[in-house]
Amino acid sequence: MLLTKTWFRLLLAAILVAASGVAMILSASFLYLGPHLPPASQLREITFQIPLRIYSREGDLIGEYGEQRRTPIKFEQIPQDFIQALTSAEDERFFRHNGVDIKGLTRAASELVRYREIRSGGSTITMQVARNFFLSQDQTFLRKFNEIVLALQIENILSKEDIFELYVNKIFLGRRAYGIEAAAQVYYGKPLNDLNLAQLAMIAGLPKAPSAYNPLSNPQRALTRRNWILERMLERGRISQEEYDLAVSAPITARQHSASLAVEGSYIAEMARQEALALLGPRIYTDGIRITTTLDSTMQQAAVSSLRHGLHVYDERHGWRGPEARVDISDLPPLPSNTAVQSASDAEASQPASDSEDTAPQKVDLRGIPASIAEWTRLLRGYRRVGELEPALVAEVHAEHVRLVLPNGRLAELPWAQMQWARPYINPSAVGRAPEKPADVLKPGDMVRLRPVRGDNDEPVWRLAQIPAAQAALVAIDPADGAILALQGGYSFALSNYNRALQAQRQAGSVFKPFVYAAGLEHGITPATIFNDAPIVFQDDNLEEAWRPTGASSRFYGPTRVREALYRSLNLVSIRLLQQVGIGNALDTLGDFGMPTQRFARDLSVALGSAAVTPLEMASSYGVFANGGFYAPAWFIRDIRDNEGQLLWQAPEVVLCEPDDCGVNVSQPTVSSAPLPDDDAIASPIATEAPDDAPAPMIPPAPEKVWRPRAVDARTVWLMDSMLRDVVRRGTAGQARALNRTDLAGKTGTTNDHLDAWFSGYTPGGLVAITWVGFDNPATLGNGEYGGRVALPIWIDFMRDALPEVPEATLPQPPGIVSARINPDNGLRARPGDDKAIFEYFRSENVPEMDDSLSVPGYDGPEEQVRPEDLF
Repeated sequence: MLLTKTWFRLLLAAILVAASGVAMILSASFLYLGPHLPPASQLREITFQIPLRIYSREGDLIGEYGEQRRTPIKFEQIPQDFIQALTSAEDERFFRHNGVDIKGLTRAASELVRYREIRSGGSTITMQVARNFFLSQDQTFLRKFNEIVLALQIENILSKEDIFELYVNKIFLGRRAYGIEAAAQVYYGKPLNDLNLAQLAMIAGLPKAPSAYNPLSNPQRALTRRNWILERMLERGRISQEEYDLAVSAPITARQHSASLAVEGSYIAEMARQEALALLGPRIYTDGIRITTTLDSTMQQAAVSSLRHGLHVYDERHGWRGPEARVDISDLPPLPSNTAVQSASDAEASQPASDSEDTAPQKVDLRGIPASIAEWTRLLRGYRRVGELEPALVAEVHAEHVRLVLPNGRLAELPWAQMQWARPYINPSAVGRAPEKPADVLKPGDMVRLRPVRGDNDEPVWRLAQIPAAQAALVAIDPADGAILALQGGYSFALSNYNRALQAQRQAGSVFKPFVYAAGLEHGITPATIFNDAPIVFQDDNLEEAWRPTGASSRFYGPTRVREALYRSLNLVSIRLLQQVGIGNALDTLGDFGMPTQRFARDLSVALGSAAVTPLEMASSYGVFANGGFYAPAWFIRDIRDNEGQLLWQAPEVVLCEPDDCGVNVSQPTVSSAPLPDDDAIASPIATEAPDDAPAPMIPPAPEKVWRPRAVDARTVWLMDSMLRDVVRRGTAGQARALNRTDLAGKTGTTNDHLDAWFSGYTPGGLVAITWVGFDNPATLGNGEYGGRVALPIWIDFMRDALPEVPEATLPQPPGIVSARINPDNGLRARPGDDKAIFEYFRSENVPEMDDSLSVPGYDGPEEQVRPEDLF
């Protein structure tokens, strides 16, 4: 009995000595290390690295940039099931200890003595916060003591909820995901609050080892750890047996998700990123900067879909260029005959909103897919979806359809009707014989593209496709202020980030003619002025041979009124008109429309659109026709805010004004603000990188208003609008009448050898849209591929979706415009009783003289004098 008491006293004494030793060590550590450690109070001002996010004007995300994907979340927003799962896995007594778990430390100390290294760590969540924010990741004895000291300090100044919030927003969880909300988006494509218990437990298992327990790269280990966490939750009464059974039996549903972009706007998002980088420096990638653009989500989606559809229609017209690749499938097993086929409607539903560079090839979860099919999918590795085009491998060719394997291990069925277009490509102007059966087009082992389209019953079906060889651009702006409403710079940003809407300077062709005609109206020419549409030859010492301009066809119309010449797009009339106005006078007027005349040649070829412009420049210039005479340069950033929502910069209000009514920019906003790109043009996003150590630029204040004075006489614009509406009513843009609008106006354009196809059109006061189609390396689009056939259909498709948001309107008739009856044959005012007379509009000072031609009965005046330039 005495021996027992002695041993008990010795054990108690040992415990007391050990405890005293621990206390002394901790106290000594606190006293020695404390002054050398950063103050834990810094956590109150901590800021997380949050990526730059770019939004449409409706608040839809269109771009995200930054090395770390993070969306900070408040403690009260975290599901209770996740809190229970994470504490079960990482720190069971988190809400009860004071920052240090003695039991865990004892275990770590015994490992240190036994193995001469720390294996399990014994760190609490608070200690991990101390390490993540202040210390290195090296597993050393000194660092552990630093963790303990900092953890005790942290627990004294922060609540448990604040500490937990810091932890879950800081931790790295694999695949560029930092924080639990970002992880929910990366692995499941939805917010944390929308995840089920099994998914929450999966994320809770990641902090221990984001790579080892990653459900994408190590699904089996991730499943084991998830189930272990669920088991601990069950043992501690944090979930019921029913909840446990349901969660532990759930399959792994994680897959890689790119940024949850709601609208495909990658081209303008990149423009905004470059502008923000120039304004704010590299901190845009870490400070949670939020940019709201002028982009309209509905119009932008219409721009993307109409551009892609138009390119596919053109591409199919020029034939099948063959499979993208051919692979050897001789060693592959046959496909099971009873495997379900993925419908095109499923593909439409899974189509990502964005086609950014984030859509790189990703690992596909093939669990549940037959092994024989899985072997086929391996041959599709490295092929990614481009735009709406899905890669597919031809497996079987039948009499009426083709079976193909998709990258996700599903099968697709391509009906014969959706591949009959595939005549062999010969050259841009010729195709081969039409195929008679699927075997004439495809063979097993062909790697091809499919796209979902609407079939005969309006049901989605697969259609054979290929990545278009040609490219296109579409820009839409609000003419009232120049705001960009939609912009698509090519078929796919992931395929090519060259922004053709902003960067491609291409010859304009006949879409340029309205500006030349406007110069004519400014210098006394009227819609009724007669010019001769007849052959003309120019001799020039600077040319190797004589210049003989021609029209789009071999037909010549002879003496033609200016109005008719515009809607017929007669080249020779345009040249004669420019010759009469004078190149210098014409260039002055072009400058009033915002045209970059410094790039233009000073010769008569300007009349035919030889000048090179970008689609965005063309949109701003056509905006002058649409708004009644004011040049409003294009812009696209509405405001810039920090992560707390504080305004850093806001776009000034654009005010169109008569020169005498324009104000001056004297009032400055109180917030720090970014400069306008330029008073007369959109800023070209050139700076793409900045050194890491570069100081953040100071953002100068921006004006509250920007005044845009009248650039062109209202009467000139009104007359041009009248003639441009005739291009739709009776001219080369007649297809646009299918939109059933009376206010549509615009002009088609095609350059020599069909290198470029354009359509520029608008509704007065509401919307300007420009479409361009061509090859990046200029080459012919093929015989007959005019602007009205290639670019106009894209414009019509876009406007069909965009116009419901734009009310029908017309430009108000300005003072100084009069109407008069004219003789259509000579453009002079018609005499009473002339049954051929038509009405025409004029400036009041340019009303033509009365018709006293020889054809009028009783006329005995002098013979009409005819100018030489009207004959040749």
